[in-house]
Amino acid sequence: MLLYALTIFASAFLLFLVQPIIAKQILPWFGGSAAVWTTCLVFFQTALLAGYAYADRVIRRLVPRRQVQLHLALLVASVLVLPIVPGIYWKPAGTESPVALILGLLTFTLGLPYFLLSTTSPLLQAWFARRYPERNPYRLFALSNFASLLALVGYPFLIEPWVATRTQAYAWSAGYALFVVLCGTIAWRARDLRAVVISIPGDAAANADTPTAPAPTRMLLWCALAAIGSVLLLSVTSHVTQNIAAVPLLWLVPLTLYLLTFILCFESSRWYPREMLLPIAAAMLGVMAWCYADPRLTHELALQLGVFCVGLFIACMFCHGELARLKPAPRYLTRFYLMVSLGGAAGAALVGVAAPLVLPAHLELPLGLIVAAGMLFWQVRDDARVYGVLAFGALVTAIGCLAWGIVTFYDATIVASRNFYGVMRVQESGVNDVSRHRTLMNGTIMHGLQYLAPQFNRQPTSYYTATSGIGRLLDTLHPRKEPLRVGVIGLGTGTLAAYGTPGDLYRFYDINPAVVNIAKRDFTYLGKSEANIETPLGDARLTLERDPPAAFDILAIDAFSSDAIPVHLITAEALSLYVHNVKPDGVIAFHVTNRFLDLVPVVHALAQTQGLEAVWIHDGGEDVLASRSDWVLVSSNRALLAKPRIAEAATPITARPDVGVWTDDFNNLFQVLHW
Repeated sequence: MLLYALTIFASAFLLFLVQPIIAKQILPWFGGSAAVWTTCLVFFQTALLAGYAYADRVIRRLVPRRQVQLHLALLVASVLVLPIVPGIYWKPAGTESPVALILGLLTFTLGLPYFLLSTTSPLLQAWFARRYPERNPYRLFALSNFASLLALVGYPFLIEPWVATRTQAYAWSAGYALFVVLCGTIAWRARDLRAVVISIPGDAAANADTPTAPAPTRMLLWCALAAIGSVLLLSVTSHVTQNIAAVPLLWLVPLTLYLLTFILCFESSRWYPREMLLPIAAAMLGVMAWCYADPRLTHELALQLGVFCVGLFIACMFCHGELARLKPAPRYLTRFYLMVSLGGAAGAALVGVAAPLVLPAHLELPLGLIVAAGMLFWQVRDDARVYGVLAFGALVTAIGCLAWGIVTFYDATIVASRNFYGVMRVQESGVNDVSRHRTLMNGTIMHGLQYLAPQFNRQPTSYYTATSGIGRLLDTLHPRKEPLRVGVIGLGTGTLAAYGTPGDLYRFYDINPAVVNIAKRDFTYLGKSEANIETPLGDARLTLERDPPAAFDILAIDAFSSDAIPVHLITAEALSLYVHNVKPDGVIAFHVTNRFLDLVPVVHALAQTQGLEAVWIHDGGEDVLASRSDWVLVSSNRALLAKPRIAEAATPITARPDVGVWTDDFNNLFQVLHW
């Protein structure tokens, strides 16, 4: 019993621990986008499905001795692909499909070990049920989810802040080798087990009075309930991290709640008080739909987080509680887990792959709420009448709020574009010709603003006005005899091009083709600039590696205007690349405006490692065209940084010994969080 529990615990712990480890290794290659994590989840869900399908087929089609032989062979083969460190040849050149490349990378680097970890819980539960027919194997599923939760919570708090990423990968590989020994031991002992389960424990299933095969409709219901939970998890995570608050590690909260519902529902039926929870679920689905649609509540941070986190927990308690209530006899547990995994993978694919292709905005959340309310209505159709009325009310509310949300989304929106990197919107507003302006939005984050009136449409706005750090730097360098060469990581609306003069070169790096199209079509900063404009497409670091050295007078790192930062652009390796790409007396300008992270000491520590001067310029945004901004100017040209326009606005930087030098292999967001 203990060996089974220990092995299932180890497999689930490693299964969830590897997800952030591998994702963090490849994030720098794909622009640090949140969509990288979503794509990884699609792979993880699909591999989990393949593992469960394998377990179901092996248990049903092979005698125990053949099961053991096959599984031992695969375990040995999986050790040969270790360690789980992606090869450099997987780096994108900039023209490939990021989804296809990420899925291929994960398959060849991690596929077989992850697949075998995925098989462990259902396969070992089946072997456990045969060896101990008087015990309830489904409690091992609760233990599995508990181990997953420990890995999920432990990684950002106990591992990531202290252990380098490559070391994590090697340590995980060693842990996997130990798991292979444990699982191999159980497999060897299972070779003489009986092929069928004779007895059924009384607590094994609420509806397992006879060991008959589950009907296709019952299996479809298992799949649907799991899919709804998966859709709600991913869509709520996307909503709270992109549209409410891009707080680092906020994604951890929804996933923790999701796993907690699995643990509670499968540990014991007492954790799912159905009669009490059903009306609460109906109410929370309606409240979530309302909070999604009502624009007056968009920036009510505490309310939004509370509603969607509590709502997700209640909705998943319903989905997973119904799954636990409808679980079959242990004889069919592998088929049950297969359908649950199929539902989870289908939900992940709908949100991570299909939604960006077919939906113009983040509409998967209200659609998920509608489907959840419909499932609630279906499940209570034979219960008390009041349950049906409440569920129908939740369904009508969700449908109405979807329509309301669509109208609100398109209010003042002239362009909406969605792809792998998110939803981009161009909004036009203003009460008259003078105040009319266009804004580029990604979720609730502004990425540039331009006034349309002829007297204002050449004026830099928001984070780039003449009083900002980058504005003061550009003003200081103009006029000059030689043309200015400026590189900018992050295009937005192309506002900095407004500073361009004849002969200057402004080279904007951006990974999102939609941003390039919008900046050229819907804003005029690029088109009306007097400078020569270039807009190479692809991850900035990878593109800069191919560019000639010492090309720029200024290199502006403008990827931090959102609260979710691409960490790979603010590491020691990145700064070395930037230094290589600017002239000896050039300036690297970091835009570090952020509501939740204090990035100034991070840049200061990086500058010190290169022997460079760092000057912090904070602009309070008092000007009507300006937004609050923070820029850190890094250079060896101390005379330039001492010029009046820069020195008069400089804010002293207090060195923080606790903030170490960030590298591609090691960084710690907790050190710079605003608590």
